[in-house]
Amino acid sequence: MDLASAKVIGAGLAAIGVGAAAAGVGIVFGSFLQGALRNPAAADGQQGRLFIGFAAAELLGLMAFAVAMIILYAI
Repeated sequence: MDLASAKVIGAGLAAIGVGAAAAGVGIVFGSFLQGALRNPAAADGQQGRLFIGFAAAELLGLMAFAVAMIILYAI
């Protein structure tokens, strides 16, 4: 196996985190909607936590993307 093919395989494995982040964002918003429909009065108090969960899940996806690009182009 040469270096070019190993880089592509490594970048593909690192990019799996982007899909996992998308699933994480769906879980965060789905849980919020489920809780908001069960108790609409408490939905406003939970909105800050919703955005924190969204930002954390999206940060992990961006980091996985950055690692994949570093593997492809910087190494």
